[in-house]
Amino acid sequence: MPDTSRPHISHPGTTNNVDYLIIGAGVAGLRAAATLADHGDVLVVTKEALGESNTNYAQGGIAVALSGPEDIALHLKDTEYAGDGLVHRPAAEILVTEGPRRVEELIQWGANFDRHGNELLLAREAAHSLPRILHANGDATGAEISRALLAHARQHPRIHFADWTMLHGLIVKDNRVIGATLLTHTDAPNPALQRISARATLIASGGAGQVYSDTTNPAVATGDGIALASQAGAELADMEFYQFHPTALALPGVPRFLLSEALRGEGAYLRNAQGERFMERYHELLELAPRDVVARAIAREGIAVDSASGASIELPVYLDLRHLTSIDLTERFPGISRFLAQHNLTLASDLIPVRPAAHYLMGGIRTDLDGRSSLKGLYAAGEAACTGVHGANRLASNSLLEGLVFGARAAGAILADALPAEEPQQSELETQHGSEPLDAEAQAIAAELKTMMWRHAGLLRDEAGLRSGLDLFWPMLERYESLADKAQPTRAIIETGSLLETAWMILKSALERKESRGAHFREDHPKRNDAQYAQHSIVNDEGVVLYEPLG
Repeated sequence: MPDTSRPHISHPGTTNNVDYLIIGAGVAGLRAAATLADHGDVLVVTKEALGESNTNYAQGGIAVALSGPEDIALHLKDTEYAGDGLVHRPAAEILVTEGPRRVEELIQWGANFDRHGNELLLAREAAHSLPRILHANGDATGAEISRALLAHARQHPRIHFADWTMLHGLIVKDNRVIGATLLTHTDAPNPALQRISARATLIASGGAGQVYSDTTNPAVATGDGIALASQAGAELADMEFYQFHPTALALPGVPRFLLSEALRGEGAYLRNAQGERFMERYHELLELAPRDVVARAIAREGIAVDSASGASIELPVYLDLRHLTSIDLTERFPGISRFLAQHNLTLASDLIPVRPAAHYLMGGIRTDLDGRSSLKGLYAAGEAACTGVHGANRLASNSLLEGLVFGARAAGAILADALPAEEPQQSELETQHGSEPLDAEAQAIAAELKTMMWRHAGLLRDEAGLRSGLDLFWPMLERYESLADKAQPTRAIIETGSLLETAWMILKSALERKESRGAHFREDHPKRNDAQYAQHSIVNDEGVVLYEPLG
């Protein structure tokens, strides 16, 4: 069995060398590692224990067109429809045409998807024209994919893992990323900085849902890879497009547990506080409308105005499966059923309270179709990247497929580019750091930021709210910068800095796009404006938002 423990930590004044450095051990990072390991030593960095990633928490499934050319053509059409006029068609064509091969490869590596007899069981989810969603263990698809990829990676002697380790910064020389500084042993009282030199660095660190107070994402999703790539000079794209999952469990004091799209795919209804089904007022596809439509409908049905005071009143909205008597819901959704049982709820007999929560970032590090960023030597794949494949709104269950397809393509580009190793010089290395333990102060700023982002840059936006958000943002940033100068490098310090960088990009991009499209909804500009905004927003290294095609 190969050694998959943490790499030896050299003296802080030295640099460890690897061929390929991968930040993130989700589906995109692990798929890339599988290809790269045949050509050199790979170090995969993961912030917590192996398996703790957005991939692991993905319930709904993986969308893949396994029924031939007609299914592939429809998958492309569905992806473009959900993306609301902003899908980069070449990226979507790659996704749907290469997807079947990548999923079949995954099955060969041991992934066990649900079957009916010998046939793979295909389900339908929102905005899909026909059933093409594979699930594993009912509602644990991401966990099964993560398990299979990790098992495959552990068999390779040239793949090494560094758990409880996170990106601290990228090392740039002559507009090329030549390595990174990592914060290691973040679960210990005294984490340490370690320099890594690499021929190529792949950011596959996932999204940034923790920038919002309400999110389905795990605690690790703080946008570190995206933010630190931006600080190194990489361009970002489409940062205004944050998808809010329509149905997260809404119980006081309980985390926003994801209630899978597959529940509505099986026929669940949405009901308001009066017990009415309401989706017919918002879209002809009812509960199977695109996610952004469903999420906004739930938000609107969940708010009333007090006639006396004019104040907003929050009303409950429910997911109702009580009529689905022909399905064993506990067997079909075992993970969800177990979680609900902890709170004395059952799918078969109770109305389940729901509300939207931040779920998936369509934007990220701007890349070409092979994962190359605007910085030589830096690549990105998965949720951290933006190829334009999702446009303004991701089609349900396309994200796991994206990780597989573009993780493999990024690895191919890294091998094709064949960049030489380059040892960083002292002038390129950060050596000055504070020494004070200031985690509590950093975490307080992060909590304040999350609340501000939910209120001012969440599901429903307008210019006044976004500008108010920026007014509140700048004092938080000033407090953080003063703090960071004195603080010892810790996970909390890095994460708060990453959340601030990510929040600023979202606020700025959302303010500039004066239209409503996909997951970006401006109440003061409620219509889509193709004449001005049928292009992607690009944030360059000077923080200027431009509108350009991707590719």
